[in-house]
Amino acid sequence: MPLYFQAALHLQQMIADGDLAPGTRLPNEAELATQLRVSRPTVRRAVSHLVEQGLLVRRRGAGVRVVAPSVRRKAELTSLFDDLARHGGTPRTEVRGLVVGPVPADVATRSGIPAGTMVTSVERLRFAGDEPLALMTNVVPCDVLAPDAAMLREKGLYQLLRDAGCVPVAATQVVGARAASATEAGLLDEPRGAPLLTMTRTAWDDRGRLVEYGAHLYRASRYSFELDLGGGGATPVE
Repeated sequence: MPLYFQAALHLQQMIADGDLAPGTRLPNEAELATQLRVSRPTVRRAVSHLVEQGLLVRRRGAGVRVVAPSVRRKAELTSLFDDLARHGGTPRTEVRGLVVGPVPADVATRSGIPAGTMVTSVERLRFAGDEPLALMTNVVPCDVLAPDAAMLREKGLYQLLRDAGCVPVAATQVVGARAASATEAGLLDEPRGAPLLTMTRTAWDDRGRLVEYGAHLYRASRYSFELDLGGGGATPVE
């Protein structure tokens, strides 16, 4: 087994055991070479291998850091907040904007919300621990729910809908991808032009009432979609 691969396996095991926690900055090459008893070129190749595997990330001016582990999430009608909490994550929400007013014309066209309907439009940045994961825009009719920023920081939107007796039971969802703008890249800690997954979803309750429209952006480096074609549904993987 090549020395660089042995060194990579050792680092990988340290990550799996929690000795190198998510967000931890690796020591410099000289220190790692001493710890692992290999040459600096061997360390450099081992680190590059783990960067390619998605276990480490190299940032200019910030060194090499451990990437947070992936979290699996069922494609149920739940919020990312709830799913991160359920799988032992530490969800955190930054509410970047909240506006109450008539539904914007473009949203009405895409979602089917009748023109003139009063809605709450919210933009949120969702974190898993200290790592930004998703930039989310949601529109909710005011006669369904009137959330404020404090409510949205404390709970996921779908939990708030359930608490209000408006349980989403059906939805249409469209998944795509595009490059990040400069603003989006800055918010999501990605380079400008990095690939982002897009997801739009319109949800209805058991009375056929439209309860929510969402347009979300996810970091492709931390999120992908796994589809079970055997009838078990779809599973997004973060």
